[in-house]
Amino acid sequence: MHQPIKTPCVKVCVVDGQTGNCLGCGRTLTEIARWARLCDAERDAVMAMLPKRIAALKSAGKLG
Repeated sequence: MHQPIKTPCVKVCVVDGQTGNCLGCGRTLTEIARWARLCDAERDAVMAMLPKRIAALKSAGKLG
């Protein structure tokens, strides 16, 4: 049986115009578009960067 692809998506799909990052998950539009085609290691690498991106969005006042 196929395992579902892990994803950081939280169903809040709004992209910040300055950073190009989704305000929900922190991914870029390119990362979102390619997500299903990435291998597990590539997805893990992107997911490792997301906490820093979300923190930067919060410190810039873009997130509550």
